[in-house]
Parts: sequence; structure tokens; C-alpha cells
Amino acid sequence: MKGGRFEFTHDETATLGALARIASDLATREVVLGHLWDVDGKEAYLNRLESEGVLPGPHHAIVAAVRDTPKQVKAKPTARAVPTIRSTLIPPKDFGLTWPGRLQRHHQIWEELQFHLDLRKHPNAVSVLLRVLIELALENYITSAKVPVQDKDKLAVRLEKVGQHLLAEGQINSKQMDVLRKFKQGDKLVSADTLNRYVHSPNFAPSPEHLSSMWDSLADVIVLCLKT
Repeated sequence: MKGGRFEFTHDETATLGALARIASDLATREVVLGHLWDVDGKEAYLNRLESEGVLPGPHHAIVAAVRDTPKQVKAKPTARAVPTIRSTLIPPKDFGLTWPGRLQRHHQIWEELQFHLDLRKHPNAVSVLLRVLIELALENYITSAKVPVQDKDKLAVRLEKVGQHLLAEGQINSKQMDVLRKFKQGDKLVSADTLNRYVHSPNFAPSPEHLSSMWDSLADVIVLCLKT
């Protein structure tokens, strides 16, 4: 079809003769729809017509004397990139974690934060579970790597001691260690004080952006703690 009209690709007389034969076969029920229902049936019928010399052959092909000059297509501006909005705290990617039985609860919390809890709909639940995940991950590393800590050590102190152990083992670099040291400073966004206020303050509401920043800053260490 071109411009709403049929256009012959092969000799008109030969083509119309083939169409007339097909119409006749259908009208006389020489061929019924059951014969043409599937691809195999269609091919078998067309092959029979070809063997009888009914279908137009290559020598019937019409070669256009003048081909239409292709129209120049104006280049369209590239669509603006739209930043992806994170829907969960933990991005849905493979962190290379395996989950032994002793980390069953860690695994459940991880999956809730990665797949189930919407960061913007459930910021309070996310903030509490993030703190729990950090505490459990640190405890796993402290126990497995035998990091010396005191019972009275608070979360920030434990994180720094774990960080020092990871740094000594070559698992993190000095820049990552600086982030962990600053975790003790209450005036920082990524800090133990911020996590405590998320849990205990009646007025300090967790922000999805703040939670995302906290995860991004601590993710490498949390994953290392869970891999031990």
C-alpha cells in the first residue's frame, strides 16, 4: 500500500491471475480456512500454486525506474535525562551477599529495606530498621573477626573500632575511615546522633534524602560486616 492505493510489485496481469485463482479456490471450497489456518497450511498452499506456475516469478518483478529520493529527517533534540528516584533505601542490585542461617534476621531486614519498604511512604520504619541493621552487622563482624570492644561502647564507638579493623585489613581506605570517625560527631547528617533522634525524638522526622545519604555513606562497611 502506498498513499492509500495498492501498488504492484510484480506484473499486474500475472498478479491478478494468481489472486483470481485463490478467490476461485476459496469460492469453490477447493481450499477452506482450515487448510490455511496456520503457517504450515499457508506455505503448503502457496508452494502448490508455485509448482503449478500460478504465482508471479522473479521475471515478473517490477523494477521502479525512478526511486523516490528519501526525505531528510530532521534531527530531534535528545530527550532530557530524568534522574531515577530511589524507591527503597537499599538499591535493587546484587551486593554479592550470601546469607548463612545465623544471619537469618539480618537477611529479613535487608530484604525489607531493599524490596518492600517504600522510602517515601515508610521513612519512620526505614530509619528504625536501618539502625537495627547497622547494629546487627557490626555485631556480626565484631564476633567473627574478634574485634576488641567494651560492653559500654556505644554504636559510634563500635563503628569506629570496626572501621579501624577493616582499615588494618585493607578492606577500606582512609577516606572511608574518615566518614566512620565523623559518625561520632552530633552535628553531622551521617551520625549516630541522627539515628538516635530518628528513633527517639518526637519532632525529628526522618527524611528520605537524609536516609539515602546515610545508606550511601555506610553501605560499603555494612556489606563488609555482613560478608564476614
